[in-house]
Amino acid sequence: MAFSIAVAGKGGTGKTTISSLMIGYLVRNGKVPILAVDADANANLSEGLGLEVRETVGSVLAEFETNKISIPPGMPKETYLDFRLNEILVEGKGVDLLVMGRGEGSGCYCYPNAVLRKYLDDLSGNYRYLVIDNEAGMEHLSRRTTRDIDVLLIISDPTLKGIRTAGRIKQLATELDLNINAVQLVVNRVTGELPTELKEEIGKQELRLIGTVPADESVYQCDLRQKPLIGLDCTPASAAVRAIAEALGI
Repeated sequence: MAFSIAVAGKGGTGKTTISSLMIGYLVRNGKVPILAVDADANANLSEGLGLEVRETVGSVLAEFETNKISIPPGMPKETYLDFRLNEILVEGKGVDLLVMGRGEGSGCYCYPNAVLRKYLDDLSGNYRYLVIDNEAGMEHLSRRTTRDIDVLLIISDPTLKGIRTAGRIKQLATELDLNINAVQLVVNRVTGELPTELKEEIGKQELRLIGTVPADESVYQCDLRQKPLIGLDCTPASAAVRAIAEALGI
């Protein structure tokens, strides 16, 4: 099975930035193939990876549940859904991308989610690394559509509110009784040293700080010029993410 890294945090903390830089580190160091999963409803990991997405898992499941699809005669529904999921997998150089998207409709998703769970389990077996850019509520983790996480990276900005939110996300992961081997905190967009107040709050929240990522003009310029972050190398942010990856032993 792939070594799995899930990235979570409140909106605006830079989850997708960290995910993209982590994937960039893995690609540059030959730690491929990688399966990237964009599980944030506000999906934009494709931009960070320079890949074009046409369909999402959410749209396929919506088609499936509302019978907007015409299944070929003699083909089981599970086989057809598996076929459609393979169709929407975006293939890149060293990294493939699957975008979960928004759930649509009001029907029961129990059966398609079970198929999706099996699909992801089978698919991840073809990769060395699995990187999941998740939403703060960790909806797809709670549905068990992704399981057995080796590392959960919780991303925070350098604010007390951000650290406290990170603490709540860690608590949510504990309450969901997810199979996560390690939970680590990353503080993003740091200028200089972390203030004492933040270090104390990290301790109060019982979070383990694995590293900080500095505010980096290169990241801003990539966003401004619509360039993929995966290509960033030898910048303060990419160097910090490399140090975090090395601390994780990857």
